[in-house]
Amino acid sequence: MKFSQENQRFFLPILLSVTLILGLIIGNKLSNNTNNGSIDSDRVQKITDILDILNERYVDTIDKDKIFEEMLSEMLHKLDPHSNYIPAKDMQAVAESIDGKFGGVGIRFQIIRDTVCITNVISGSPSERIGIKAGDKIIKINKQPFIGSKITNEKVLGNLKGEEGTKVSVTIVRAKKELSFSITRGEIPIRTVTSAFMLDNETGYISIDQFSIPTADEFNQAAIRLKGYGMKKLILDLRNNGGGVLQSATMIADEFLPKGRIMLKTKGRKEQEKIYYSTSGGELESIDAVVLINAFSASASEILAGALQDNDRAIIVGRRSYGKGLVQEDSPMRDGSNLRITIARYYTPSGRCIQKPYSGNYEEYMKDEVRMEKGEMYHLDSSLYLDSLKFKTIGGRTVYGGGGITPDVFVPYDTTESSFYLTELLFSGAFQSYSFDFVANKRNYWKNPQDFCSRFVCNDNILQAFVSYANKTGGVSKNNKEFIRSKRVISTNLKAEIARQLYGEDGYYRVINTIDREVIKAHEEVRKIR
Repeated sequence: MKFSQENQRFFLPILLSVTLILGLIIGNKLSNNTNNGSIDSDRVQKITDILDILNERYVDTIDKDKIFEEMLSEMLHKLDPHSNYIPAKDMQAVAESIDGKFGGVGIRFQIIRDTVCITNVISGSPSERIGIKAGDKIIKINKQPFIGSKITNEKVLGNLKGEEGTKVSVTIVRAKKELSFSITRGEIPIRTVTSAFMLDNETGYISIDQFSIPTADEFNQAAIRLKGYGMKKLILDLRNNGGGVLQSATMIADEFLPKGRIMLKTKGRKEQEKIYYSTSGGELESIDAVVLINAFSASASEILAGALQDNDRAIIVGRRSYGKGLVQEDSPMRDGSNLRITIARYYTPSGRCIQKPYSGNYEEYMKDEVRMEKGEMYHLDSSLYLDSLKFKTIGGRTVYGGGGITPDVFVPYDTTESSFYLTELLFSGAFQSYSFDFVANKRNYWKNPQDFCSRFVCNDNILQAFVSYANKTGGVSKNNKEFIRSKRVISTNLKAEIARQLYGEDGYYRVINTIDREVIKAHEEVRKIR
């Protein structure tokens, strides 16, 4: 519910008062204080009274449940930015993210021209087993029409996902014919290793977009496969990886380190210091490595990057990471919701706590405005080296604390080929819709991603057809000057999106990495290691 600024001015003191009361109650509960039952009852009654008064007398209609849950989150965010209350309705998505699986049908899709278009069918999935193919378009779910401007990703997922063993019917269009299928939902893995391939004869590339329980196994399988292709060096891409399961990060770090190295330390007021040591037999102990990070690499990503940096097992390339150095623990509530509170800080092997400062302003913290104001995306902030605490790696190199993992090699954000025209194209959805149509009768033309990358050329005819398509269907008018400036990026993005339609994320990264300055720099750095 949205309030006007005038309403917020009068409502805010009430909100803060209730938040304070909630803080006292939850503080008592978390401390297992069972001797003040009457006091707790009085406080609970006071919250009920306040919400009842608001419901009866407040100038606008309110949603009491929503206000109550928002107050819980606000109160926890006053403690630190990562303690949080998760409503029961959101817990399924949280569990899926942690477990790395869900009940579903096994397709990847995009909504193109108000239609659910199947871009890829997961190998071995229920959809593949009954004959659904990439390129099919869903027009009905459970015999109800499912097209139009009101269709959203959330609605598609809400209808296709469900408990394993349950059924969902779909009607699809293929080559202008309608076909109906009944799909029995199964266990669908959420792949967190999004791409793994060889950049050259000895350099592998692995991208991880989050850490779930199966991530370490996924990573090991990818690494072993690349070693079979001759991998001696590795670029590990953790950019835009917001973290996840801590244990998966330490298990991956363990693959790079000899036995007995410190990977991580955690300690809290009620938590004794815990030290995570590496074990023997890591698959990548002899592999030279570079780790890519940026401002959106957080939590478990920083644990992994910090463990490898402090043990002098990898060069860190990119821009300073997010700076989340807090460990959370989940406490399930009786109504199915979840209380996630910070119980410890984590420290890299050299002793760094990389948690960035927090003033209590949650929105400011999340936006990280200070970093943006300093222009840190475009140049190295020298104050980091002056103001930060200094630490030493196992080999004696200086590394820095004070907020995030500072890279060994800084790569500024590149805008040399950017333009408003390119931005319009990216946000219009034209790349996706044009590529879906383009591959409609070409899905078996190339043998594999390598064959596609080597043989397909996004020539001027294709590029001009795309530009005309974007103008006609998306209203993105061509700007000749900006088109020339961004031509290489537009061409590569179009080829990458076509590759994604054919081969998923692996195809996309094989193409887009050819112009990715950070990957190119990482490739240069890993080749220097001897």
